[in-house]
Amino acid sequence: MAETFMFNALRAAIDEEMARDPNVLVLGEDVGHYGGSYKVTKDLYQKYGDFRLLDTPIAENGFTGMAVGAAMTGLRPIVEGMNMGFLLLAFNQVANNAMLRYTSGGNFTIPIVFRGPGGVGRQLGAEHSQRSEAYFHAVPGLKIVACSTPCNAKGLLKAAIRDNNPVLFFEHVLLYNLKEDLPDEEYICPLDKAEIVRPGKDVTVLTYSRMRYHCLQAVKTLEKEGFDPEVIDLISLKPFDFEAIEASVRKTHRVVIVEECMKTGGIAAELSAAIMERCFDELDAPVVRLSSQDIPTPYNGKLENLTIVQPEQIVAAVKDLLSAKV
Repeated sequence: MAETFMFNALRAAIDEEMARDPNVLVLGEDVGHYGGSYKVTKDLYQKYGDFRLLDTPIAENGFTGMAVGAAMTGLRPIVEGMNMGFLLLAFNQVANNAMLRYTSGGNFTIPIVFRGPGGVGRQLGAEHSQRSEAYFHAVPGLKIVACSTPCNAKGLLKAAIRDNNPVLFFEHVLLYNLKEDLPDEEYICPLDKAEIVRPGKDVTVLTYSRMRYHCLQAVKTLEKEGFDPEVIDLISLKPFDFEAIEASVRKTHRVVIVEECMKTGGIAAELSAAIMERCFDELDAPVVRLSSQDIPTPYNGKLENLTIVQPEQIVAAVKDLLSAKV
């Protein structure tokens, strides 16, 4: 076991997959000689050369389209969005071109990974604080994954690279310096499974990415007050792991969803609707959504914190839900 930062866990996943399969390549802005804006590809160009760590112009629509074409011809490209919000410039390539496995009647596979940092950082401004998972969630044919620990980051990225479908792989900008012991042996994490972070019986708390840690911070307070919440890290945002979700709802009968995404049209909006459709008879109260405010993220640090869910809000929501009369 070796203690590893998340950015190094992601780097290890890419390194191992590039060594295993010569068709794997990385392209994007500053991924080669600079090593990526968060050092996920640091020094890999020295090992694999400039054509497998391809530095591109600042033209997301162009190099994302090129990556789709590369995938059609048998390569397995990893597209780094220097910030995942920048991939909005390539929305057409992701949403239309990447569905060619379907529109070609299966004549092509599109084994491509779109990965990079997203979420609200610390005073990065509105354009660099996008939660773009919601923008892409309605696109047919995409798998969407949000890693949350160094361990699952490595295992999930290896699985995404090996998948024959387009995968959007979200890394939170504030989680790159997380440390965790990683197994020495190779491992793969399934792309479609949630993780039960903390078993409990009182309420199901569904979350993902950085909000996993806000929820765990809230749990410390709730435990002291005698509450027993179950915390589930969704990990797979598309498709949802309803086997795990439904099993938890049948046990707790109450649900709180915590996300950094916006409330209107966010991940929690889709998830809460699906829970109401599939688990209505198991619910003792309406599903509660805790989401970011529907405004562009302010640059001011104090205002920025006010736009996203904080641990004390999670504590209050759980207590209110559990105290409500059935």
